[in-house]
Amino acid sequence: MQARALLWRISRKLTLPVQGLRRIIAIDRAVSNWAVSGLARGGQVFRSHEGGATGESPVVGGGALAVVPVRELAAPLDLATIGQVLPELPSELAPEPPQGIFARLNHRLRAVDLAAVDWAPDLAEEIGSRRWYRGMATLVGLALCALACWPDFSRLEAAPATRLDAAARDEFRSQSIMPLGYGGATGRPMGPRFAMRPVAFVPERAQVELASVLAPGDSLGRMLQRAGVSGADAARASELVAATVPLDEIRSGTRVALVLGPRPAPGLPRPLEHAEFRARFDLALAVNRAGGGLVLQKRPIPVDTVPLRIRGQVGESLYRAARASGAPPQAIQEYLQALDGHISLEGDIQSGDLFDLVFAVRRAATGETEVGDLLYAGLQRGQTAVAELLRWGNDGAFYSADSFTNPTYVQTGPGMLMPVNGRITSSYGTRFHPVLGYRRMHAGVDFGAAWGSPIVATAAGAVSYAGYHGGHGNYVRLDHGSGLGTGYAHMSRIAVTLGERVGAGEVIGYVGSTGLSTGPHLHYEMYRDGRTVNPLGARFATVTRQVDPGQLHAFRARLAQMKAIRPGAILAARPQPAVRQIAMR
Repeated sequence: MQARALLWRISRKLTLPVQGLRRIIAIDRAVSNWAVSGLARGGQVFRSHEGGATGESPVVGGGALAVVPVRELAAPLDLATIGQVLPELPSELAPEPPQGIFARLNHRLRAVDLAAVDWAPDLAEEIGSRRWYRGMATLVGLALCALACWPDFSRLEAAPATRLDAAARDEFRSQSIMPLGYGGATGRPMGPRFAMRPVAFVPERAQVELASVLAPGDSLGRMLQRAGVSGADAARASELVAATVPLDEIRSGTRVALVLGPRPAPGLPRPLEHAEFRARFDLALAVNRAGGGLVLQKRPIPVDTVPLRIRGQVGESLYRAARASGAPPQAIQEYLQALDGHISLEGDIQSGDLFDLVFAVRRAATGETEVGDLLYAGLQRGQTAVAELLRWGNDGAFYSADSFTNPTYVQTGPGMLMPVNGRITSSYGTRFHPVLGYRRMHAGVDFGAAWGSPIVATAAGAVSYAGYHGGHGNYVRLDHGSGLGTGYAHMSRIAVTLGERVGAGEVIGYVGSTGLSTGPHLHYEMYRDGRTVNPLGARFATVTRQVDPGQLHAFRARLAQMKAIRPGAILAARPQPAVRQIAMR
């Protein structure tokens, strides 16, 4: 009985399930029967031990009742033997089944471990098994849930529009905000009263202030008339301005501030009271009405000119490196033109060289700045100066110190200039086209040059075409008069516009590879009476010119002054008069 009490105590402590408790009770009965049979045969099998004597090993710690084996049994006590001799558990000790359907269902659900069940097995494995059917049931259930939650996309019936009668329509229109010309009126119409009376017309403002911008190709008189100025006042204002500044020198985009007076009669243009604009960078003009007529007022703007120096390292492209350093496009174009007359832009400029340029910057007292002419152009490789060119003389040409001792060859005279600094890669005549793959007429000359090299006009003329032209890509055609014309194809960028007049040596674009082209080059054509001719038959004149050696000392002093300017800094001191004349030329 003591052993049975101990086993019950252990089972309650370990919270064993009913099956384990049933097995413990059965083992306890078998042990008790064997112990009784052993005692009946005169052999002691178990004895109780309490407290634990010296040399004995109790199963339970001190003070607890324990079962201690005294001697080994003749046969081992295994579970199979115990199972054969164990009687069934008495019915009074077995748990009673729950009563009711819901209670039994709840009891069975509690016995199932839902967390251990694999609800989403791989349906590609064990096809046809219970595990596979369980996963298929999960998939079907989720699909049914998704279909059950499918939204309703049926058409929604909106309320029909309310039809307004004439009175309601007039009520809404009177409360709308729109011009009177479109039938709108602000507020509620009211009949005449002592505080209000009908008027014949709505009075206009006495003065109207507005601003207008001069568009490209527009004239000052047409712009004033579009702004509402009368024709007589617009013509008089244009006449006054033309007496001071040529009208074609006023840049497009110039903003004109206008003040118009009251109309002399309904429907007539307003008279001009005041007009003010920036005619030049250093001059502002104002047209005011005084004594019944218009008068012109000049307002000179103080302007100083200072040099700005920019240096940088040449990368893949000299132009891009100069732009990244902050040089304006106008100064870079002049810099490339200056170098092109003394070195080869394709072979003499390498990656890692240092470019150096100084250009004039005009600063107005009103805060605006303007880029002037290039003053110095230099190129350095390591510690060696490849080029040191300075603008010198009244003609604005660039010279080096060697020009005072060695003859300088400049492309001038009645002949035509070379369009780009490069070598001829394909001549005029029939050839095998590298892109189309068959022989055809090559109506021009190809010059191989680096990407972005400036292309100049070979002679003065007017731009008769500027844009994309089929296989020519970006194309410019110049009309030089007397039936002579030139064409420039495959440009990366066009620098002129249609109708613009250009001089000999002026940049009209940059070398590229647009159209039917295999690489960056210039396709140069020449036309006579509308038909192409061999450009190499034209005369490219070069004359020799030497600078006065007596100016060498002044030249070197000016060159040292330019090289002493700190890069990126505009000098606070005013420049020399010679520099001012060159920059404001």
